[in-house]
Amino acid sequence: MFDTLEFTIDKFTFRVRTDRLYTDEGLWVLEQDGTLRIGLSDYLQQHSGDVAFVDARPVGTRLAAGDTLFTIETIKVTSDLHSPAAGVISAVNPDMVTAPEKVNSQPYEEGWVCELSPESWESARTQLLRPETYFEKIQQDAAKELEKDGD
Repeated sequence: MFDTLEFTIDKFTFRVRTDRLYTDEGLWVLEQDGTLRIGLSDYLQQHSGDVAFVDARPVGTRLAAGDTLFTIETIKVTSDLHSPAAGVISAVNPDMVTAPEKVNSQPYEEGWVCELSPESWESARTQLLRPETYFEKIQQDAAKELEKDGD
């Protein structure tokens, strides 16, 4: 079992896995043997709504940090999500074509979107958020949104 940080606000419980890093926009990044596996955080997937479609860039695509890595489409939004590092896409989860809802049901497991072979991981990782920092950020974001909805 993996360690998670979690909080509940209203009727929603949000979980942040502590074994990975996060982008400011809500992607998680798990480094495994020099490859970065990337997906949507629990907070981002819940905030976005049920994922109906994931359009990942094809394997072999070279990206700069900040380039569009993939696009998600939900009933609520269509969002471009950005690469946390420069590199080459080395794999795309085949479930994203046949079962994109795994992003919602298993965001930290089977719902990963793609893998990236980074060009300068040591440099890129310094731009990512530690789990505790990301956890604090989403708590603040959720509280602000709840406050705004209450107005």
